[in-house]
Amino acid sequence: SAELCLLPALAALLPPLPGPGGPGPAEVGLGALPAELRAAVRAVVGDLDALFTALGLREESFAVGALSRVIAAELASYASARNRRRTATNKASVVFVDRALDLAGAVGHHGDNLAEKILSVLPKLPGHKTDVMVNMVELTALQTTDETCSIIAPGCLAQPNDPAAKALWESFMNLKQKEAVMEARRHLVEAASRENLPIKMSMGEVTPEQLSSYIQLFRNNLKALENHCGLLQLVLATVQTLKHPQTSKWDNFLAFERLLLQTVGESEMPSVLNQLLPMIKSHNERTKDDYTCEDFLVLLVYMYSVVGEIKSGKELDAAEEEVKKALVQAICDEPEPSPVLQKIT
Repeated sequence: SAELCLLPALAALLPPLPGPGGPGPAEVGLGALPAELRAAVRAVVGDLDALFTALGLREESFAVGALSRVIAAELASYASARNRRRTATNKASVVFVDRALDLAGAVGHHGDNLAEKILSVLPKLPGHKTDVMVNMVELTALQTTDETCSIIAPGCLAQPNDPAAKALWESFMNLKQKEAVMEARRHLVEAASRENLPIKMSMGEVTPEQLSSYIQLFRNNLKALENHCGLLQLVLATVQTLKHPQTSKWDNFLAFERLLLQTVGESEMPSVLNQLLPMIKSHNERTKDDYTCEDFLVLLVYMYSVVGEIKSGKELDAAEEEVKKALVQAICDEPEPSPVLQKIT
């Protein structure tokens, strides 16, 4: 979008987590990093320099976190960057922040944002880090219940050639979910009226079913489909996200995170872990509302990120041991482990 540019080639770059016997944050220089990470840092510096050259920028860098300091220092001493800073006309402040410093933000569910939900729940577009597959079967005469129907190519979120779709995506990113869904309806109604499709405008709350019924109007009209293909892909992404089981779970996550923040303030970590324990269920005991193994890993990352310093002791060790046992059992009972679980095991 106009305000946000993602660099997916760097998605795998994470600061090394401090382990026992590893270098402390103060000692980390480029030389102290593993060879693979050193190469990744140099690649990032080269990419950023190319980006700043294209924008004609002379940057002043600030860093928060150990790996960010290394990257900022490398960029400052990079030969081609030094030459660029001498001739560039535009000034910019660049702030580097270690991703590991905000794990709670990355795994929390506090955002009331449609774009975040779409990117979280829909399957990734193959080969892409930042785009998703939108099921397009609804726009065809092919009626199939097969979720993995691959005859029809998936749609996606990137619609650079469709001004209406670009404007709608901006509102998905910048507005609250309720307002963004109303925008989706408004754009659909405008597109349908332009094509003289028999649309009945309804007021009140927008439901995924209502959006679906509007989308159906375009189905047998090839010209209308062609003219508004980008917009229809974004609205289909909205419908599929709102109907997705993970979206209804989003509110459960949010409720649990709020409860957790209250409980952590009042009691110690062991009692919080003991609260979590009965919720860890194996595949054959789970209903659709229960948390999966990945959900628990996300919750645990959130818990340990917001708690800060934890007092260790026998009680904590015992509680952690119980949670570990239950999780390992649940992971072993998965009939089809997800890619994340396969990686972990």
